[in-house]
Amino acid sequence: MTKLTYMAFDGTRFEVDAENGSTVMENAIRNAVPGIEAECGGACACATCHVYVDEAWTDIVGEPESMEEDMLDFAYDVRPNSRLSCQIKVRSELDGLVVTVPERQG
Repeated sequence: MTKLTYMAFDGTRFEVDAENGSTVMENAIRNAVPGIEAECGGACACATCHVYVDEAWTDIVGEPESMEEDMLDFAYDVRPNSRLSCQIKVRSELDGLVVTVPERQG
């Protein structure tokens, strides 16, 4: 299992054990992390699973693909470390990953 930490906008931490191959979004939904709406169910067709990847993890997580970049145009308060959590696949290299949920979704 890979440990993920979600920081809610109010500062509440949610630490979860995630199965490799799942997505950061799926684990947020399974663990009732507030602020992750995931209206499209992970199809990269909305921007309601937007998160900020902790600066220490941006290189390991990697850059968004072009389709994800297009969808991020619809997200609220996009930053250089913004990603759609449905597009981040959990893998052992991400053990300890920290993401922060924005104030609201797009």
